[in-house]
Amino acid sequence: MAMGVSPEDNERLLADVARRDQKAFRIIYDSYGKQVYTYALQLLHSETEAEEVLQEVFLKLWLMGDRILSIGNLHAYLRTATKHRSLNVLRRLVLEGKIEKALGKEWREENTDIEDEILIRDVRDVLNRAVDLLPRQQREAYILCQQQGLKYEEAAERLNLSPLTVQTHVKRALRSVRAYVKANTDLAAILIILKLM
Repeated sequence: MAMGVSPEDNERLLADVARRDQKAFRIIYDSYGKQVYTYALQLLHSETEAEEVLQEVFLKLWLMGDRILSIGNLHAYLRTATKHRSLNVLRRLVLEGKIEKALGKEWREENTDIEDEILIRDVRDVLNRAVDLLPRQQREAYILCQQQGLKYEEAAERLNLSPLTVQTHVKRALRSVRAYVKANTDLAAILIILKLM
């Protein structure tokens, strides 16, 4: 994240926010909101989830009261808060069985240890094997919708199929991929990869 406003201005603005000054809060939001959203999007590869993280990070800031005065570096605080909230979202995706969507993207955390990079690559390899084993049309529909983010209608046009058929292929593919990933990876290992344990 680039710096939004000067440290002196941040200190004054935070003091104003502690007094429930909505104008000061708006200035902070306008200065840092886009950076928080962009960082969350880099980690989550989901506009919906990134928007949720953005709202939660700033809601938490607003609700801090006098504790907000202990923030020495607002830029660093928001970056850390964004990272932690994004990792919580990734944990939820793991528990909901949607981890293949997160790992299917080029997810990479800054300053990730070499060991973590190897583990992430290993899990992604399992995911790729699961996708390779799918019947051709399921595989094509899965890649277009789950990994490239196309809507069913858009994928249907490319594959010359009906949107309903594409949806059916994706649902079947997801069941197969999840079953394969669960059978060939350890959930605890995935949680360790995401630094959540």
